[in-house]
Amino acid sequence: MASVDECRQALQDLAARLDRNAETVRERIDLDRTLACRITDLDTAFHGRITGGRLVELTDGDDPKAKIALSTSSDDLLALVRGDLDVTGAVASGRVSIKANPFDLLKLRKLL
Repeated sequence: MASVDECRQALQDLAARLDRNAETVRERIDLDRTLACRITDLDTAFHGRITGGRLVELTDGDDPKAKIALSTSSDDLLALVRGDLDVTGAVASGRVSIKANPFDLLKLRKLL
């Protein structure tokens, strides 16, 4: 099981990667939504905002009103961010749960 600090770092790494790719993605994806990432085995959460192809305002704590909510275990979060776990397969197998508007899901898939 990964630690809370490792999960926080993984999300910060994801934010940095999205930031590097934002210029090419921004023109293709019009997405401005709040995001909650819930780590089920650690009983913790993080939240932020996806806007302009970037993940910004990332902080500790849940946002129950987030428009996009991702729930997964700590190890699966790290595997997703590293690219060792395919998000589509993880959702299909139940290892990851994403609650969002279907149109947002399509845009999010292009972003990741």
